[in-house]
Amino acid sequence: MRAVGLMVHGGPEVLEVVDVPEAHAGPGQVRLRVYAATVNPTDTMARNGSRAEQQKSDPPPYIPGMDAAGIVDEVGADVTTGVKIGDRVVAMVCPKASHGAYREQIVLDARAVVRAPAGTTHVQAATLPMNGLTARQSLDLLGLSAGQILAVTGAAGAYGGYVIQLAKADGLTVIADASEADEALIASLGADFVVRRGNDVAMRIRECFPDGVDGLADGAVQNERVISAVRDGGAFTAVRGFLGEPQRDITFTATSVRDYDSEFEKLDRLRQQVEAGIVTLRVADTYPAAQAAEAHRRLEAGGTRGRLVLEF
Repeated sequence: MRAVGLMVHGGPEVLEVVDVPEAHAGPGQVRLRVYAATVNPTDTMARNGSRAEQQKSDPPPYIPGMDAAGIVDEVGADVTTGVKIGDRVVAMVCPKASHGAYREQIVLDARAVVRAPAGTTHVQAATLPMNGLTARQSLDLLGLSAGQILAVTGAAGAYGGYVIQLAKADGLTVIADASEADEALIASLGADFVVRRGNDVAMRIRECFPDGVDGLADGAVQNERVISAVRDGGAFTAVRGFLGEPQRDITFTATSVRDYDSEFEKLDRLRQQVEAGIVTLRVADTYPAAQAAEAHRRLEAGGTRGRLVLEF
């Protein structure tokens, strides 16, 4: 069975087509014939050795990928989610060794798999699970109430865009950063205020809200540089494990989407929000799976708006 993975860590060139054994769905599991897998920054970290320590006990090939879309082709016993053979579905994958989304077939816990949003292609649907769940988790960790103010950095990215749209659905006021070229995009996603991105973005946010915002979702990995945008007693969440030094009664959390693995209801709610037009799926481009190295190069070069997707 064909997959895309690596035998040694390194640059994009280490990605290659590999053969892995076929797997079958056991009790409580389903198997997907994968047609699309999204390329995310976490995949490049799995490839370049940033997370090699986590993989050292597992033999290669290491197969990246946290987003899969395809068709269910096998259902194990005791599956109670209603998913059946032939259904178009999406899933978030938590990679481990050869268990990653860059493969033609993958077996998953049934609760990790939901129907794809109606009217979407495999490519479009593949951009939802991991980034959508990450955005949902960030908002849940911040714990804001309707009418409160949320700041979003890295707003033009897939995560940032989903945070904006989900926050607006939750009734929040959103201030988000953007380059001049992205201002129209960020406004179209629903941001109430748009400020110029950069290392001084906290100052720009304070110019709009002198007392500070109630919560901040830091998709740009600005870390300590944007804490000052948050009011005393506010909330701050980051996507790369950063936890700020205790200060001003701010609640610091680290968004870690693996904690939402197999959260069927949360992923299915995102599916419903796509169908309702609340969440917009954004595809930047597609590549044949065998050209995964090119997709990684393009993502690492920066400037991608939406997600690159591999097709199997």
